[in-house]
Amino acid sequence: MSARISAVDERHLMSEPVLRVERVSKHYAGLPALDDVTLELRAGEVVGLVGANGAGKSTLLKMIAGLCQPDSGRIVLRGRETVLKDRAAASDAGIGMVFQEQSLLPNLSVAENIMLGHEGAALRAGLFYNWTALNALAAVQLGKLGSAILPSAQTGSLSFGDRQVVELAKMLTLEERAHQRPVILLDEPTSMLEAEQLDTVLKRIQGLRERASVLFVSHRLDEVLRVCDRIYVLRDGRCVAECAGADRNTDELRRLMLGPATVHAPPRPAPATPSPLRLQVSGLGHGKRYRDVSFDLRAGEVLGLVGGAGSGREQLCRTLFGALAPDAGEIVLDGRPVRLNEPADAVRHGIAYLPAERQAEGIVAGMSVRENMSLPHLDLLRRGAFVDGARERALVAGWMAHLRITPPNAQTPAQHLSGGNQQKLALAKWLLVHPPKVLILDHPARGLDVGARAEIFALIRELAASGIGVLLLADTLEEAMALSDTLLVMRGGMVTSRLPLADGKTSERQILECMD
Repeated sequence: MSARISAVDERHLMSEPVLRVERVSKHYAGLPALDDVTLELRAGEVVGLVGANGAGKSTLLKMIAGLCQPDSGRIVLRGRETVLKDRAAASDAGIGMVFQEQSLLPNLSVAENIMLGHEGAALRAGLFYNWTALNALAAVQLGKLGSAILPSAQTGSLSFGDRQVVELAKMLTLEERAHQRPVILLDEPTSMLEAEQLDTVLKRIQGLRERASVLFVSHRLDEVLRVCDRIYVLRDGRCVAECAGADRNTDELRRLMLGPATVHAPPRPAPATPSPLRLQVSGLGHGKRYRDVSFDLRAGEVLGLVGGAGSGREQLCRTLFGALAPDAGEIVLDGRPVRLNEPADAVRHGIAYLPAERQAEGIVAGMSVRENMSLPHLDLLRRGAFVDGARERALVAGWMAHLRITPPNAQTPAQHLSGGNQQKLALAKWLLVHPPKVLILDHPARGLDVGARAEIFALIRELAASGIGVLLLADTLEEAMALSDTLLVMRGGMVTSRLPLADGKTSERQILECMD
């Protein structure tokens, strides 16, 4: 038995499971999302759930969280068959889910977010909060995680990592509500964390086994092996393996996830002759977020922006898409100065943006694949007063086939797609009619498994080869080096280095030294 498993009370491991999903199946548009899946979660366990995008992980979590119902099979909770008809029923039963996209309200305090929906009459004095009591109750939940975050702090002022800790504390309120140790479902909780925040959140997840049972989904296989006692592997909607975390390594898990046809990212092509300048940025600044930023981006070039938290690179990209107005500097596109006062200006000039939070900003979850893809192009798709439906359907079908978006049904709601297919959709909407001149990619592979990442990487290279200038914010330095022709290093809101990669002479160590 591994050190991780032996640290858990053996009586819990031998007892009846807290949660058992028995032979559940689920279909969307006639296609199986889950096919006869069985899974167990015992008291005091952190259990991993891995699989390629579209394998059924999110569908299974949503089913346990009460967000969708199985077509067949059953869910047994603490020894009793349970029908979780909605999210409220799951919450009442002590089941909570932390989504990949955070659900906190940034304009409320930490205490308000943690206790939202659980305030109760005792927390009110007349029509107003009893702030002392509210903060005290929130402090109890934060204390369960060993966190020193102040309950009175404004949530929007916290780092992303601290906000993720607040999400976990919010789930622990279920312990008092259900009078049971909760079942906590974690859907890619680390996918948007910088390296310096990652270790803290992983330690908090490991600590949850003292108070809860945890089902943990992550595309980062090293994290799954680090924190999980057991691991289930899904492929094509079926459970293909169950194993102890200590008995596997990342390569073995990857092979189980993808099967025999493992997808590898193609090598970066050899550098071409210099192409025309596409984007020129000169002396751009926005308050304390970034200042005096200057660089050139050529047609067909992938320019990687690297830097740690507070480097200003995310805010710079939002400025180039018109979402954050600069207070200094100039932007020149194809030799002409442009003013980008809002995203509509950027789109009109041929600048497209793939945001890091695809579900919040990249797609409209309730709209179909077709509606999402044609949304930015309605003016160009019109014939008279109406959209040319035949042309729209043909263009959408062509890009769905080219990008291999599944399920291959243009009427499928975007919210029912896997993360990888949602990312393809968020990219396709900029390509439907005319390709952009500049494509800004903010963590395009975030939350994706190895197979989907390879597909996205290949698409980025294909788009660059067609003449699009690509500005890339990558998840990791390794990813940035693999995809980029040139790297810009940002630190403290300024560009500190420009490093060519095409000649193969720039090492990872040199880049890290520039970032320190």
